[in-house]
Amino acid sequence: MTDNVSINIVPVQDPSGQLAGGLFKKGSFSFTGPELGGIFRAIFSLVPPILKNLNLLSEKTCFCSIAALSLHFAAFILPVLTIPAYGQAADPPKSYNCYQTSKKIIIDGKLSESDWKKVEWTPRFVDIEGDKKPLPLQNTQVKMLWDNDYLYIAAVMEEEHIWAYQDKKDQVVFLENDFEVFIDPDGDTDNYYELEINAINNSFDLFLPKPYRKGGKPDIKWNIEGLKSAVSIEGTLNNAADTDKQWTLEIAIPFKSLSTGQVAAVMPQDGTSWRINFSRVNWRHETDKDGRYMRSRNAETNKVLPEYNWVWSPQGIINMHYPEYWGYLHFKAEKARRKKLR
Repeated sequence: MTDNVSINIVPVQDPSGQLAGGLFKKGSFSFTGPELGGIFRAIFSLVPPILKNLNLLSEKTCFCSIAALSLHFAAFILPVLTIPAYGQAADPPKSYNCYQTSKKIIIDGKLSESDWKKVEWTPRFVDIEGDKKPLPLQNTQVKMLWDNDYLYIAAVMEEEHIWAYQDKKDQVVFLENDFEVFIDPDGDTDNYYELEINAINNSFDLFLPKPYRKGGKPDIKWNIEGLKSAVSIEGTLNNAADTDKQWTLEIAIPFKSLSTGQVAAVMPQDGTSWRINFSRVNWRHETDKDGRYMRSRNAETNKVLPEYNWVWSPQGIINMHYPEYWGYLHFKAEKARRKKLR
């Protein structure tokens, strides 16, 4: 637990904390409790001089005037400053029991192996803020498996318009629709990993030694060595003239690859628990004169409209970089098997 308080001065629709061009920004400022107290003391210390200069302050009315103006100031400023307290996610983190494979998994985006059919889907994704926002417009669900070498992830995403153009490794693919994985193997909220993949199977991965709000600087040069992924599409890619059904993403992440020169890999065993979450970024779109998809813009300001952020375990705030709010992945030594009907 930390003494820091995070203040969002302006809501930032940027849950991955990144911007185009390799730049990164945080949607919040972090202060310790004493620092925050100092800020408010400094603000309220301005009240008496202001009142005195306005001839509104006398010895008799000093306390009452300061108190009244302070309350008015608080009423004005508190709706602007959003102070999300640690440990207050929208709901208790979700959990998933991950069973071992009985046969080799072929990463082809088809999920045809019997083990995939035996394990359960997660509940449908919800908005990143949880019950504060409506349910997603389109369904997303995930399954997971593991063996001695890999964590396997399968995601199925309903999508009426499947589009993606970013095809270079480590482009910021969330600037188009994508699927994202966040993993903290030891659950200490530091030293965690992020993977983003779009509908043409282009990936962007990074390592963070600590969250952005704590001064973490992303290592974009870091890669998931040995990553396997594949996409299958039910519909047509980049064709706005028709309606698509869904796209399926299948991923194999080598356990040994979740490491750096300073951070050792955490090899799971029966009973091991990791923190993990998934996010689906989905943009409102339009098409240009050539029929090419692009993000919708506000007609008056020409600014890109905010994206939807749909997640497995709700964060309670529009920021994926609070690992303490992620769900739990529980590794089980049992082989994948269908549940018996009672």
